[in-house]
Amino acid sequence: MITLVLEAEPQAATVTTTETQLIVDLADERRLVVPLTWYPRLLHASPTERANWQLLGDGYAIEWRDLDEHIGIEGLLAGHKSGESQQSFERWLSSRKLS
Repeated sequence: MITLVLEAEPQAATVTTTETQLIVDLADERRLVVPLTWYPRLLHASPTERANWQLLGDGYAIEWRDLDEHIGIEGLLAGHKSGESQQSFERWLSSRKLS
C-alpha cells in the first residue's frame, strides 16, 4: 500500500466559478478545476452567491456562508465530491424556494 505524504498543506489563494465549474487557484500556483455538479449547492446558487466566498484559516478550506457550503482543499485535491445526502440537499433546496 502506498501512502501519500504532503510536504505542505495545500492552500487556496483565489476562487472563481462559472456556470459549470469551480476553479481554485492554489498558493503554489496550481489550478484545480472541478464541475459544479460535484457541489449541488454551488450549482443551484446564483452567480452573486457563488462569488461570496471566503477562505478559512490560511486557505485550507473555502466557505460560502450564504449557502452553508464548506469545501476543504485536501478533499478537493483528492477528488472528493459533496458528501451531502440527497435528502439533506432537497431540504436545503426547498428552504431556498420558501425564502
